Amino acid sequence: MKMKNIFLILFALLVCSAVKAEELNLPRKVENVTIKDLYGNPATLPHWGEKNLLIFYVDPDAYLAMNKNNKFAEELEANCRAAGPEIYGFGIMNFPDTWLPKNLLRKICRKRVEKNGATIIDDSEHIFKNSWNLGDCDKKFMLLIVSKEGELVYILRDEIDDEGKEEFYRIVDQYRK
Repeated sequence: MKMKNIFLILFALLVCSAVKAEELNLPRKVENVTIKDLYGNPATLPHWGEKNLLIFYVDPDAYLAMNKNNKFAEELEANCRAAGPEIYGFGIMNFPDTWLPKNLLRKICRKRVEKNGATIIDDSEHIFKNSWNLGDCDKKFMLLIVSKEGELVYILRDEIDDEGKEEFYRIVDQYRK
């Protein structure tokens, strides 16, 4: 194996380790960012500093093609266990990582907003992902909880299992009342 290949492998392992170590460093301070609404206008994260935030950061591939955490998202909507006067939930679409047509996806999102009043924001340039150091978000349906004080206190990066659901509900209960 050439020295260049060995260096590249070691560098990749170092980057992956750094991202994993960063995830374990919770809670950590994060900042509000300006990204875009579904019409291309500048938008900041809603209710920043006023309410705790439950953010669904979704690569459309994970939701539409792979059905990652879809059932859990539907469960949350049906049981209202993540709803409350002190928490606000919304979605941010990770459009750079999808192969699906962005204009069609924006149209689908706009219809959902019109239908149920959901808030959906467009991270079309990975500004949110990069400013919060979220690492690889490709094909992920992530859940994040941010306190009113601007601390990222929870990240779900992968498919949730029963144990993960218990942990999520335990944490979200602290922030929704």
